Amino acid sequence: MLTLSRKKGESLVINNNIEITVLDIRGDQIKIGISAPKEVPIYRKEIYLEIQKTNSESVEATQMDELKKLF
Repeated sequence: MLTLSRKKGESLVINNNIEITVLDIRGDQIKIGISAPKEVPIYRKEIYLEIQKTNSESVEATQMDELKKLF
């Protein structure tokens, strides 16, 4: 993992087209802004993990349905 220090108002750029800016720092919370192309999905990690779990369960259910059709 790359670790960088940034101050309020400073940014970093990823892959030439994604910019992350520190907007505000209050106590243990940091507000960030993300500028990225519309086709780049951006999720909070807990939401992303839930999507992955749901997708995995859906694939497993589909596979089970296909197996049942064979018998």
